[in-house]
Amino acid sequence: MNFAGMNVENDLLLRAARGEKMERYPVWLMRQAGRILPEYRAVRNSLSGFKELVETPELAAEVTIQPVDILGVDAAIIFSDILVVPEAMGLPYEMVEKKGPWFENTIRSEEQLKGIETDFNIEDRLGYVTEAIRITNRELNGRVPLIGFAGAPWTIFCYMTEGQGSKTFSESRKILYTNPTLAHELLNRITDVTIRYLKAQIQAGAHLIQVFDSWAGILGKEQYSEFGLKYLKRIADAIQEVPVTLFSKGAYASLNDIAALDCNTVGLDWNMSITEVRKAIGENRTIQGNLDPCSLYASHSDVERATNNLLDSFVSRRHIVNLGHGVYPDVDPEKVKTFIKTVKCYEIQY
Repeated sequence: MNFAGMNVENDLLLRAARGEKMERYPVWLMRQAGRILPEYRAVRNSLSGFKELVETPELAAEVTIQPVDILGVDAAIIFSDILVVPEAMGLPYEMVEKKGPWFENTIRSEEQLKGIETDFNIEDRLGYVTEAIRITNRELNGRVPLIGFAGAPWTIFCYMTEGQGSKTFSESRKILYTNPTLAHELLNRITDVTIRYLKAQIQAGAHLIQVFDSWAGILGKEQYSEFGLKYLKRIADAIQEVPVTLFSKGAYASLNDIAALDCNTVGLDWNMSITEVRKAIGENRTIQGNLDPCSLYASHSDVERATNNLLDSFVSRRHIVNLGHGVYPDVDPEKVKTFIKTVKCYEIQY
C-alpha cells in the first residue's frame, strides 16, 4: 500500500505546501527525529553507533515518531542520513563521534570514479530506509504526514570528494576548476540514484519530499547554477507524485532561480529575510523557515517573542514554520515545546 495516498488526519503541512486553505501554520523542525530528546538518546545508547540506528527499521521508525508524540509537531521526518546514498553507490562512510562523517576513500579522479555504481536495485541496498517508512506509517496511522528526504547532488558530491566535513570544501571546489567533466559525471550519477531513491521513498509512503543542499552557500551564483541547480532541477522535474521542498542553505543569490524550479516549497536559513524573499519569489511558492536555531537557547518568554515576531513577518498563508537549520542537540526540549505551542496558538490575521 502506498501510504502517500491515504487520508492524513492533520494534513496542514500538505495543504501549506500546495497553497491550500489552512486554519493555522504547520510547524516541524529539521533534525527533530533525535538529538534533543532523552527518549532518543536512550535508544541510541543501547546500540553500537549511529549507523546501526539508521539501518534498523523498527528503531528508526520509533525515533521518527517520538517528536510527534512528545513535541506535538505537525509532521514526522524519517530518521536516516543523507550519506546512505554514497554508501549505496559503493563509497561507505563512518560516523565518528563528535567529529561527523568520514569516508576512507574519496572520488577525485576518473580511476576512482570507476568504482562508483549506479545500476543497482534501490530496495537491495536502501531497503532499510523504505522499510522504516512503511513501519512508521503503520504506527502513525494517518495522524500526521511523513517526510522523506535526500541530500542534494552538490552536497553529496562534497562529501564524496572531500571525505569529511570541511570549512572550505576546497578539494571539492578544486575539481570544478580542474576537471569539470569529472564533476558533472559524478553529479549525474548521484542524481540518477537520488531520483530512484526518492521515488522508492514515495512508493513506501512518504507524503512530502525534502532535498537538503547543506553546502549550496559555498558556491557563487554561476557555479551553483552549473553544478547545483542543474541537478536540483532534474530531481524536482522527476518527483511529481508528492510536494517537494528544496532547501539550499546559504544560496541567497540563487533564490529566484530556486523558486523557478518545479518545487512547492523553498526552505530558508535564518539569515534570509522572509519579507524580501516573499517579494522576490512571489505568491506561487510556499516558504519554509526560518527561526534562528540559537534563539531556542533564550528564555521561554524570549522564545515566544521571537516566534511571534517571525509569524508577524509573514505576508502570505503559504508558509511552513521551521528553524533556519537543524535544531541543536543541547537545546532544552521544553523550549522547543514553547516554540511549537506559540505557532499553534497564533491566529492568522489575513
